[in-house]
Amino acid sequence: MLKANSKFVTLIALAFMFVFLLCVCTGSVYIHPSKALGALFGFQKPGDSMTNIIKNVRVPRVICAALIGASLSLCGASMQGMLKNPLADGSTMGVSSAASLGAVLAIALGINTNAIVFNATTVLAVVFAFVYMLIIIGITYRLDQFLSTNTIILMGIVFSTFANSMITLIIAFADRQIAAVTFWLMGSMQGRDYGDAMLLACALIGASVYILSHSRELNAFAIGEDNARHIGVDVKRIRLGLMISVSILMGVCVSVGGSIGFVGLMIPHIARILTGSNHHTLLPVSLALGAIFLMIADLLCRVIIIPLEMPIGVITSIAGSIMFVYIFVKFRKA
Repeated sequence: MLKANSKFVTLIALAFMFVFLLCVCTGSVYIHPSKALGALFGFQKPGDSMTNIIKNVRVPRVICAALIGASLSLCGASMQGMLKNPLADGSTMGVSSAASLGAVLAIALGINTNAIVFNATTVLAVVFAFVYMLIIIGITYRLDQFLSTNTIILMGIVFSTFANSMITLIIAFADRQIAAVTFWLMGSMQGRDYGDAMLLACALIGASVYILSHSRELNAFAIGEDNARHIGVDVKRIRLGLMISVSILMGVCVSVGGSIGFVGLMIPHIARILTGSNHHTLLPVSLALGAIFLMIADLLCRVIIIPLEMPIGVITSIAGSIMFVYIFVKFRKA
């Protein structure tokens, strides 16, 4: 098992930079790395077509893919630690379904919000995710004041099913927007810009500061809720804060990239194989590996069937399904 030492950190950083440059250079039009670096650092003419492709199309797209991958992995690692469930991820509580419902509603109804900074898809996805979390926390608290794991998972399943039913209903009546809604639900980085990257970066920084600062408490959850309380962990308060952080971050990710599944499920397990179960190292490594994975997944979407583009959710679902079976079999044998 690898430990998160300086060599390992350097290896992760080099892998990230290599994948980032590869994704910027590769696409329907291949751009030599020297030209790509020249465009990135201002050595190419601003009006050059290759410079415009690099700066205005590929760079913001790759940045968004990296930020969404990092965010989903962080959500998955924190949820698995908080709920002590190896098959949990950021969508366990149904937050991604609620965010998808808001975004699908905006797309299907053609809601336009040019008067504000962000588009309607972003606004409604984040609002639905946050309001949903307030509702589920309120109902769960009335049923179980300790916010126990089983109650949270049960409420998540119930409300996720409800949200998915509403999405299906909207699709049935979407008519002209059905293609756009369906493609968005499968996830895509197409058309992402620096505004989207800024929104993702702000959400990730805010959520990661809170989640990473509670690594010790996540380690305590591993020994059980009662034992965590006995060593001084305010289980209810920490769990509430983590749930809110995950819901906001998931809402932002879904609003920008669509519904992208399985990233938060499989990446933390890969990170756990490399670094162990200590959340002080598990969470940062999950962030980095998630960013690398989704950049590669987005690259595959762009190059597999050129000039067409596959939804990124197809790639992540194929990889995630294989990982899901592996995890299930592994823990059945344990």
